[in-house]
Amino acid sequence: MERLDSRVRIVWLASALVGGLVGSALVGAAGRFFFDSSLWIVPAAFVVLAVLGAGYELARYRIWRFAIEDDAVTLERGVLTRVTSVVPFVRVQHVDTQRGPIERLAGLSSVVVYTAGSRGADITIPGLAPERADAIRERLRRLAIESEPGEPEDAV
Repeated sequence: MERLDSRVRIVWLASALVGGLVGSALVGAAGRFFFDSSLWIVPAAFVVLAVLGAGYELARYRIWRFAIEDDAVTLERGVLTRVTSVVPFVRVQHVDTQRGPIERLAGLSSVVVYTAGSRGADITIPGLAPERADAIRERLRRLAIESEPGEPEDAV
């Protein structure tokens, strides 16, 4: 099983800190309705939410793995609920690479595998170096084409 790029840890930790800031602002605003002085609530809420969020994101990074096997892509993820997904190549419709603004800032990219099936059946492999994401996209495209004998080469 392969791991994500270590830079994704920084992005996920930063998102936990932003979540702590937003959460503490909401707690502080709510505290004004219940307490006369809520100055101590905001920093306390930030510390608690930031520590919980950082712990969650570090655990998320440690658990997140993926593998490209002979006939499928396997993902392992989840902190509270562990999920293992196996997507056979015969179900792959197309494969994209994505780089959102935060990913570009961190020098990362994601590979999105769209599958045949119900809505939300696609999978994403986040936290990859752009070159690695492009290589994985091409490898998945090639394997998906090979899994469908008789299909034209530009089917995916």
